Amino acid sequence: MSFFKRLFSSEKKETLDKGLEKSKTSFFSKLTKAIAGKSSVDDEVLDNLEEILVSSDVGVSTTLKIIQRIEKRVSQDKYVGTDELNKVLREEIAGLLSETHSGEATEFSVPANTKPYVIMVVGVNGVGKTTTIGKLAHQLKKSGYKVVLGAADTFRAAAIDQLQIWADRVQVPLVKQQMGSDPASVAFDTLQSAVTQQADVVIIDTAGRLHNKVGLMNELTKVKRVMQKVVPEAPHEVLLVLDGSTGQNAFEQARQFTAATEVNALAVTKLDGTAKGGVVIGISDEFQIPVKYIGVGEGIEDLQVFHKFEFVDSFFN
Repeated sequence: MSFFKRLFSSEKKETLDKGLEKSKTSFFSKLTKAIAGKSSVDDEVLDNLEEILVSSDVGVSTTLKIIQRIEKRVSQDKYVGTDELNKVLREEIAGLLSETHSGEATEFSVPANTKPYVIMVVGVNGVGKTTTIGKLAHQLKKSGYKVVLGAADTFRAAAIDQLQIWADRVQVPLVKQQMGSDPASVAFDTLQSAVTQQADVVIIDTAGRLHNKVGLMNELTKVKRVMQKVVPEAPHEVLLVLDGSTGQNAFEQARQFTAATEVNALAVTKLDGTAKGGVVIGISDEFQIPVKYIGVGEGIEDLQVFHKFEFVDSFFN
């Protein structure tokens, strides 16, 4: 299909293939057992497929949509052999992702008419938030952008220290204050510094506490309000980082954060260490928020721009 034309360099595609290996192996070993001895896609195969998709962390509501699409294909085509199921699944999941991911970015870039472009990064501790910020800063700098980081997760000293290590590694400036400082104050200083330096992109880290949703909501709202005193439209992007290896827990975090703030982009990390890669499909569909980046390895280059067709191709190849 023209759907699956190569968008990546072969090296990036190789990294993606390798990163999804565990998810793919787990999924297809289950699928092989489910269709053993069957020549056509019947109700039993569909029931088994439904179970496999749910157990692969695609999520219940997305699984039902995929099953309905396949049922429609089976009734239209009158006969779909089990040998065709892989191809049909690939096409229907790509179609589903297309409804969320229209006009997706093909590389690390920000809108040319917005300067500085402000990204506020949210997510619980331990999901790879700081690492994602560091890798994103590296990729944007490599693309020719002037990047400034802001350490507004002042709740943990480790968060500030970790971000400093990444800022030094990527060689971009970091604006920070002492642990326990007002996060909004750090964000304000960061934007002022970025405007003075004529930076292209600002990435603001925020605290990842979920024990009190109201407290989190109030804090993020305050950070936004204070940033807007410097850059009226800020933040242009609220990027929620989710750990793909946590499966259904990632869905719950997405629910909490989308209720607390206006998330408009997702990054799903740690896909290389898990068999739960289906979570990308489910979260993208259920929350109707585009997955912008995926983490498929520990290296500095292993944060990739999410391409729906390349992802589906790697998953089903």
